[in-house]
Amino acid sequence: MTHSEENYLKVIYHLSVVSPRGVNTNAIAGMIESKASSVTDMVKKLAEKELILYQKYQGVTLTEKGLLAAKMIVRKHRLWEVFLVEKLDFTWDEVHDVAEELEHIKSEKLINKLDAFLGFPTEDPHGDPIPNAKGEIKKIDKQLLSDLETGQKGICVGVKDSASSFLQYLDKQQIALGSKIEIIGKETFDMSLTIIVDGKEMIISNKIANNLFVKLAT
Repeated sequence: MTHSEENYLKVIYHLSVVSPRGVNTNAIAGMIESKASSVTDMVKKLAEKELILYQKYQGVTLTEKGLLAAKMIVRKHRLWEVFLVEKLDFTWDEVHDVAEELEHIKSEKLINKLDAFLGFPTEDPHGDPIPNAKGEIKKIDKQLLSDLETGQKGICVGVKDSASSFLQYLDKQQIALGSKIEIIGKETFDMSLTIIVDGKEMIISNKIANNLFVKLAT
């Protein structure tokens, strides 16, 4: 596959998580930032390679072949993110764009050795699961912080939004993967939350809470 085809396949994979019955080509165009006509041309090419199923007005779905190929691209991206953070001291807000370039390296042997070198990680620096060499993904038990009620506690296990600006905001607030969060208040007007993070009290907006994944603390 070309780099462009791989990018399309990865976008379809991510969109299919929220639209399993079929991904709208307009949604793909929005993610790729391309014209609808260009998207239609590309999905036809991917369909010819038996990576997707495409029917006009019914959306796009991945074939088994396409799903595995997409998972392998995601696997490479997330392993490179782990490598950049753990071995080269990149911050978690710096790694996405670099990993976008590295994910197109074709060597399966290199990626498998990288996986072993890193100790076979199951999650990337943002808490997203890393597919193994067979495409298997470890399920992460998580929910949005905004869904918790007053008095509940959780541990931060991921972010829904991995934009650099959001990750930098979390760094300023000293919120990271593994942070212990307790809900001590929720405003009915704007659903903002008063929380305690590792012993420090603060107020966060509903938008922030809607982009933080936590695992309920027992």
